Amino acid sequence: MTIAAVRTHRLTAPLHTPFVTALRRATTVDTLVVEVVDADGRSGFGEAPQVWQVTGASVAGAEACVRELLAPTLTGRDPDDLTARCAEVRRAVAGNEAARCAVDVALHDLAARRLGVPLVRLLGGTRLRVPTDITLAAGDATEVAAAARRRQAEGFGVLKVKVGTDAAGDLDRVRAVRAAVGGGARIRLDANQGWTPREAVRVIRGIEDAGLDVELVEQPVDRRDLDGLAWVSDRVQTPILADESVFDLRDLVEMIRRRAADLVNVKLAKCGGLSTARTLLEVAAAHGVGTVVGSMMESQVGIGAAASLAAAHPGTAVADLDAAWWLARSPVAGGIRYDAASVVLPDSPGLGITSIFPK
Repeated sequence: MTIAAVRTHRLTAPLHTPFVTALRRATTVDTLVVEVVDADGRSGFGEAPQVWQVTGASVAGAEACVRELLAPTLTGRDPDDLTARCAEVRRAVAGNEAARCAVDVALHDLAARRLGVPLVRLLGGTRLRVPTDITLAAGDATEVAAAARRRQAEGFGVLKVKVGTDAAGDLDRVRAVRAAVGGGARIRLDANQGWTPREAVRVIRGIEDAGLDVELVEQPVDRRDLDGLAWVSDRVQTPILADESVFDLRDLVEMIRRRAADLVNVKLAKCGGLSTARTLLEVAAAHGVGTVVGSMMESQVGIGAAASLAAAHPGTAVADLDAAWWLARSPVAGGIRYDAASVVLPDSPGLGITSIFPK
């Protein structure tokens, strides 16, 4: 049995609500879905989201990488030799994490389909429900508090508040959210690199002094400033979660060496797929570093893969997998769905996706 074809599909899906962070404002998810097809006509799917401001990945760039390098590498090869195929993908091209991720996930999806098992079982797990947080887009204190009340009423118990757009007003935003939800929800913050180290310490200490009970603060400073990240971690009590600072294993090792953060957010489109993500989770755990499985703004394809990983390899904190919840409509048939604050995985082979609706 061989891989007969590797295809690409450009997808655009509107969001029901603008997604606003310290880095960008999004109204659509623009992404590339990769389809790996075996000689019997079975297909596995993976996703390469376009995230200019974080990974630098684009739909056009990912498509060129897949078509020109990764597809020729895989065509004619045995899809059941999964470890070897994923290693070939990693060696074929430098960088291009999103493109490598899409192909790596598609290979895993195809392998699970060929075995007739859900992807989570291929990864060593059995759970079909994964709790997730929900993001509150950046806005003024009144807007964010109102969104917090709505999400809490919908059943979400972990609220991720986007901050970092205005350090002077961030304490008021957090105070407003805590007042809106009381003690019935956990609050975590994501600054998306929006603060300087001094601003981060000032804001976080203010939150601590006010007793606002924040679970963690994600990526408070520029991703390249590991010294600044470590400086912040040493001066606050609230756990610090590294996101943009850690793409691959070398980044994680350096973060651990410098003791720059307490936790790491592992995302498939940052590290290049499920193969590398599992290594990151294992290395972090071995060194006492907490973990969160997260995602970019992705469709049900990428979220299904990340949720399967989180189900098989649970992090130390609730997963960050609400991205497909923001979609006004799904660009695929089948796959994951949301039930209040849980991602529900399909009990069907692979990712459970039956068809896609290209742009």
